[in-house]
Amino acid sequence: MNEQIDIAPVSGKGDLEAFIDIAFKLNESDPNWVPPLRMEVRELLTPGKNPFFEHAKVQLFLARQGGKVVGRISAHYDELALAQPPEQGMGPGTGNWGMMEAADENVMAALIARAEDWLREQGMTRVLAPLSLSVWDEPGLQVKGHDHPPMIMMGHHNAAYEAWVEAQGYDVAKRLLTYDLKIHGGFPPLIDRIVASGEKSSRINVRMVDTKNFESDAAICMDILNAAWSTNWGYVPFTEAEKVYASNKLKPLTKQGANMIAFVDGEPAAFMLAWPDINLKLKNYGGKLFPFNWLKLLWWLRNPDSINWRVPLMGVIPKYQNSRMASQLAFMMIEYIRRYSVGRFDAERAEVGWILEDNQGMVAIADAIGAKVNREYRLYEKQL
Repeated sequence: MNEQIDIAPVSGKGDLEAFIDIAFKLNESDPNWVPPLRMEVRELLTPGKNPFFEHAKVQLFLARQGGKVVGRISAHYDELALAQPPEQGMGPGTGNWGMMEAADENVMAALIARAEDWLREQGMTRVLAPLSLSVWDEPGLQVKGHDHPPMIMMGHHNAAYEAWVEAQGYDVAKRLLTYDLKIHGGFPPLIDRIVASGEKSSRINVRMVDTKNFESDAAICMDILNAAWSTNWGYVPFTEAEKVYASNKLKPLTKQGANMIAFVDGEPAAFMLAWPDINLKLKNYGGKLFPFNWLKLLWWLRNPDSINWRVPLMGVIPKYQNSRMASQLAFMMIEYIRRYSVGRFDAERAEVGWILEDNQGMVAIADAIGAKVNREYRLYEKQL
């Protein structure tokens, strides 16, 4: 007979450390799981350090069985998400859960039920999950691609979770795709012609993000992002505090030639970011930087010998979306980043995404450069 599963709110530092630690215990046997830095997870979950808490309410829960921690979940809602149009996926009454880890299906069922109860208590009428914690962090449950490690800022989940979540009455709301792209040999001739055409245009100027003026260029990228994604499904705006927070996080990963801003007629029109895959280094750190891993990481960040790169974000201002100009800017930035990463680091592959399954423009670009879907994440919904 199974022992009773007790679900209780996280209270105090000890519970918070247990909340972080259970992910390590449940995933330690998975060769493709990459341990996150504990200090990063702690910061993510701490009001006053993560500006998400300035416009969101979060409750963490731990599951115990026989006195032993066997699972965790976060329940939360975002005031900015509640203010979005319902047709864009968020909207009034929509709460979330995330940070899910469970030793078995019964534990998961108990955790989800407790998260749903908390959301009802807060007046929520619908769940969109998992989000850990924001749509800008690690959205979705991985259902494809468990046979290789995730790249930076992408989740990796127990393959059994898909059936366990769906058994709790959840339907798929949206699929998020990542694409694997071999970059060493270049792109098809058509892409080369499109890039060459753009280079001849007096209207277009594509330049590298200037790491010496990083804050200024980061602000340009964030402003483009907020404008470009404003009508996208799942969009929640970045606040000024979140722009600064994200910029500070990304600065060490920003290599000048791998991040581009495109201008049309002198106006910022598009951007694209690419990061070296830091997970290649973190995999062997066990989630800890001290006593010596911080020196190894610092040295690596100064000259990342990464053959894998991730393109996590791209945006084109609404004025040019769904136009030939948007595609031209995208192909130019992709090619310039490819040249840099291959020439400077001998990079072999990139991962593009995530991309919404019905984002026809981005899917068409991925197809044109020969990228193939290598991972799928799902966001689920349920009426409360």
